[in-house]
Amino acid sequence: MIEPRDEAAVAEQLGRPPRAIHDVAHRCPCGLPDVVATEPRLPDGTPFPTTFYLTCPRVASLIGTLEGSGLMREMTERLAGDPELAAAYAEAHRRYLAARAELGSVPEIEGVSAGGMPDRVKCLHVLAGQALAQGRGVNPLGDEVLDLVGEWWAAGPCVEVPDEDGTS
Repeated sequence: MIEPRDEAAVAEQLGRPPRAIHDVAHRCPCGLPDVVATEPRLPDGTPFPTTFYLTCPRVASLIGTLEGSGLMREMTERLAGDPELAAAYAEAHRRYLAARAELGSVPEIEGVSAGGMPDRVKCLHVLAGQALAQGRGVNPLGDEVLDLVGEWWAAGPCVEVPDEDGTS
């Protein structure tokens, strides 16, 4: 269950009310959520395969720059030529599906994870979100993305969230 302050932080990060948050999946070193676990079905009934949703706008922007650089194509090419990397990425896909299955079953997206897994790289945000939520070593390409973005939190929190008494 997500706490009201965390939900307020995520709303501030996204610039809109969050949808279908199950819980905080990872916290930035600054203490704010940076990845949330989402329910596999949105409140309106729509299937939602992105279990680990990256919320920090600072790291999301850095990852967007990486996506624009052609990194996804390069990673997909590496998957095709490196059986060990492909096997580790396929295992990341299985771990992603297992985490979603713990939150609920949605037959419409059965076997579909996110980010292009297990055969290609389609979204670096999802891979980084999984790496943060499930830990280093789970998704090798997500780990690479995190290494490339560096310490996005070093400048301090990405948003300010008032405490219950109205102070930040």
